Amino acid sequence: MTPADLSRCVVRAVRRAVEDGELPAEAVVPERVVVERTRPGGVGDYATPVAFQIAKSVGRGPGEVADVLARRLGEVPGIERADVTGAGFLNFTLVAQSTTTLVRDIRARGLRYGYADGAVETEPFCPEAVTGLRQRAVHEATVRIVRSQGEGHGGPWPGVAPVAKRDGDVVARYGADAVRWAVLTVPARETPEFPDVLLVQGEASEFFRVRYAHARSRALLRNAGQIGFGAEAGDVTGAQGLLRALADYPLVLEAAAHHRAPERLARHLVEVADALLDFQHRVLPKGDEKPSAAHRARLALAEAAGTVLAGGLALLGMDAPERL
Repeated sequence: MTPADLSRCVVRAVRRAVEDGELPAEAVVPERVVVERTRPGGVGDYATPVAFQIAKSVGRGPGEVADVLARRLGEVPGIERADVTGAGFLNFTLVAQSTTTLVRDIRARGLRYGYADGAVETEPFCPEAVTGLRQRAVHEATVRIVRSQGEGHGGPWPGVAPVAKRDGDVVARYGADAVRWAVLTVPARETPEFPDVLLVQGEASEFFRVRYAHARSRALLRNAGQIGFGAEAGDVTGAQGLLRALADYPLVLEAAAHHRAPERLARHLVEVADALLDFQHRVLPKGDEKPSAAHRARLALAEAAGTVLAGGLALLGMDAPERL
């Protein structure tokens, strides 16, 4: 059970509860359910407020609807527990996914990892005239993200605060990709800022760390090839943060599309990058070590992380450098 599978399981549980008469026939069966990582202090791994949406359509309390769904979902293979908290939030604890399965999935899907089944091409289209540097960047990134989730149109559009006149020609000062990063990492209604750290080639800059982490993943592959071994998916220990960030990526894309919020994707790329940069030092053999199955599995995990970073940057409209 992957986090992305969980969303589809919830939809099926709602549909079958209606078919079996546990929920009234007039209950709204959503086409897609947004499932997100449980917040600190919450119960389980993931949560969704879908019961509130359904309860409105049938005149029942959300807690009652959530109880119906929790009983069904608690029996689904891959879901360890389904709990109801608060007024009707569904919370899930999943059976741990193996590193091998996750990495193989990412490597098989490539840059389309996290895309919905049947997703259309993500190149942006403009259903309406969009002017202004910030407006166009938000518009194009949002279109790419929603199309990755199988939607054909990006609206409704959030209000977009433009670049402040006082900032002048930011592209000339910082470069197009750095400016795009700055305008996409804050909610659309907030005025973006352009700190001098955008010019820093170091860990203080999130923009640099994300692109550098991708470059490091590719450097690891080149270095491994030079000493005669390649990537092969397998179990990896001590990389829980990176594994969780990669597993969550499809849910982040889905939530970013649902909320029309590309900043959610940008924030997650920072999480993936930081986890990869912490992990990278364990990938290659050290000293007189011979390449082993463990090294090949770590290399495959680093390669998968680089693929996720490249795919996310492409959705935001930025390049992923091979060398930096």
